[in-house]
Amino acid sequence: MKLVTAIKTVCAALIVLATFSSQAQNGDASTASHASDKQAAKAAKSLDRALAKKVRTALARTKGISVINISVRAREGAVMLQGSVPEQSQIDRATQVAQGVDGVKSVQNALTIRPLGQ
Repeated sequence: MKLVTAIKTVCAALIVLATFSSQAQNGDASTASHASDKQAAKAAKSLDRALAKKVRTALARTKGISVINISVRAREGAVMLQGSVPEQSQIDRATQVAQGVDGVKSVQNALTIRPLGQ
């Protein structure tokens, strides 16, 4: 009888150990997954910043566009232009230039017209 009780106790202990061991491994995996997600988000943010910079540079190098009051934001290839320019033609041209930059999937132009001197 003592032998049966001892065997049951050992089996129960092994089951408990196996359960805790698998939970510890799952915890490590979720921690690694979380760290991986953070790195991916950081990389995506870096790519967005680089794309916005490329668009700003392209706008600045384009004759006929006043970039002083233009801000550029990018997220996953979608670019948003915000701010103001003196003429409607600059709004249209800014959209064309932004669409021509490698990596740009779409352009949302929220530029407004601001007369010179205001």
